[in-house]
Amino acid sequence: MTSDDRGSWLRRQLAELRRAARLRVLPPRVAWFHWRAHRLASRRRDLFTLRSATRPADLRVLLELARDRRRVVELGTATGWTAVSLALADPCREVVTYDILAREPREDYLRLANNQARRRIEMVTEPGSSGPRDERPVDLLYIDSSHDRAETIAEVLAWRPALLPGAMIVFDDFTHPEYPGVREAICELGLDGERRGTLYVHTVAERSS
Repeated sequence: MTSDDRGSWLRRQLAELRRAARLRVLPPRVAWFHWRAHRLASRRRDLFTLRSATRPADLRVLLELARDRRRVVELGTATGWTAVSLALADPCREVVTYDILAREPREDYLRLANNQARRRIEMVTEPGSSGPRDERPVDLLYIDSSHDRAETIAEVLAWRPALLPGAMIVFDDFTHPEYPGVREAICELGLDGERRGTLYVHTVAERSS
C-alpha cells in the first residue's frame, strides 16, 4: 500500500467514525438502518439521496415529535429513508408517504428494513396536495416536498381536515436560505409554532364546541 493509498484509507475510516458518531443520537434500529442505507447509497453513488436525506440531528427531533403518534403522513418521500425511520422507531406506527416521483432506488432502501416495518409503510405516487385517500385521522403531518410557497399552502389546506386536535404539522428546511417558500407559506397561513433546529412545528388547536 502506497502512502497515498494509506492516506485515502485513513480518510475513509475517519469519515465512517464521524458518521457513526452522528448516528448515535438516533434509536438503535434507526441508526442501524441509516448506517446500512448510507453504505448502499455510497456504493451506488446515489448522490441525490446522500445530499437530500434528513440529517441525523433533524431526524432525532422529528422522531421525538412523533413519539406516541400512531399515524404519520410524510409529504416528500424522496428515496424513503425518513419514512422507514418513522416506522422503525415505533412498532405500532403507520406511515403514509407521498411523492410525485417513485424514485428507482427507494425499493432497495426499503428492503433494508424488517418486514414488520415495511408492512406499515404506504407509498403513494401523487402530489401531497392531492390530500387524504381515506377518512382516517392523522397525528402528525411532515412536509418535506417542493418547498414552494403555493404548493406548501395547498398541502396544508388539503390535509388540515384530517388532522386531529393536538396533531402537529412539521415543516422541514424552515431555516434554509434557498427555500424561502416554506417561511412564506407559514406566514400566509398564520401558523403559530416554534422552531426546533431546522424544523418549524405547529400544533393544531383543539376544536371549539
